[in-house]
Amino acid sequence: MPYYHRSGAVPPKRHTQHRDADGNLYYEELMGEEGFSSDSSLLYHRHIPSAVREYRVWDLADQSLVPNHPLIPRHLSTHKLFADGESGIDAVTGRRLLLGNEDVRLAYAVADAVSPYYRNATGDECLYVEDGRARVETVFGDLDVGDGDYVIVPRATTYRIVPDGTVRIYAIEANSHIGPARRYLSKHGQLLEHAPFCERDFRLPDGPKLVEGENVEVYIKHRGPGGVVGTVHTLPHHPFDVVGWDGCLYPYAFNIRDFEPLTGRVHQPPPAHQVFEGHNFVICNFVPRKVDYHPLAVPVPYYHSNVDSDEVMFYCGGDYEARKGSGIGQGSISLHPGGHPHGPQPGAMERSIGAEFFDELAVMVDTFRPLQLGEAARATDDGTYAYSWEQNR
Repeated sequence: MPYYHRSGAVPPKRHTQHRDADGNLYYEELMGEEGFSSDSSLLYHRHIPSAVREYRVWDLADQSLVPNHPLIPRHLSTHKLFADGESGIDAVTGRRLLLGNEDVRLAYAVADAVSPYYRNATGDECLYVEDGRARVETVFGDLDVGDGDYVIVPRATTYRIVPDGTVRIYAIEANSHIGPARRYLSKHGQLLEHAPFCERDFRLPDGPKLVEGENVEVYIKHRGPGGVVGTVHTLPHHPFDVVGWDGCLYPYAFNIRDFEPLTGRVHQPPPAHQVFEGHNFVICNFVPRKVDYHPLAVPVPYYHSNVDSDEVMFYCGGDYEARKGSGIGQGSISLHPGGHPHGPQPGAMERSIGAEFFDELAVMVDTFRPLQLGEAARATDDGTYAYSWEQNR
């Protein structure tokens, strides 16, 4: 995060003595990016945060990836991944891998169970809540989230997800850090006037969270032979033992409805919809908005070739005009790979002429290395999307 925040009890000067009412020292922990050279926060623990009592392997769900070969656009149906009424699934161990490459993994979960305590040591996470409500409990404090919320969780943050009923989560797991698009930021990290959102739109954790407990398991996703692997640490004390913290690195929530769309007389390219970025990928959102108002405008996108990237669209609300007739609906994902020109389905251009407003909601991830197919993509690919542009088929 680009701005400073302070929560709970911290000493007047960093790296100095901070004691409880009985005179016992708290344990200071620096969570910092890029080897002490970027954003960081200082957390003050009641117990030594390094202590581990036991450890074991966490056998992750199927993380296999296969090339998108032969090269075709694909339509995936996330709502077919979990059976109606299926219960006992949590939003960490229950994630099913859709797509991935060396920079990012995209997964999906429908959860009604409390997740284990968890930290991702490979990179930041961006969790998009498609539907439902949950409490994201973190070492920094809690975030109450609901449909349309993005939750940015910095690398190595210990947290768990507590659903209120059933919650649908689209998880974007980076191998890097995730933050607002750099072109929206000043050289000191403040969001500029042309940005489609500002710091007032971010929701921060509600304060330090103190929980008593012993022999608490924390599931850790980390780098290992052949890719991402898992380990479980059993901690002698509960990881939520922070009495105070301050700094510029912490989890936060941002609702997609607080994104102010940038519009124009003619069609605006996808960078106008960007919200976040990571290494070798960007995250954009398409929200309800006034569309192009040139008298001869064609409001749907023009056909385009992503010569440097793969495009993934997650359709999560409204009626996406450009995809009508393709079978895409709520919960669908389209993969448009680099090397294939794509655009509106047949008839969409003509139908859109004269439209003044699009009621659509979608989250887009553009990657700059090819995406491969996870087990969830292989299980739900409709097998026909590649043919949907041929007229009179």
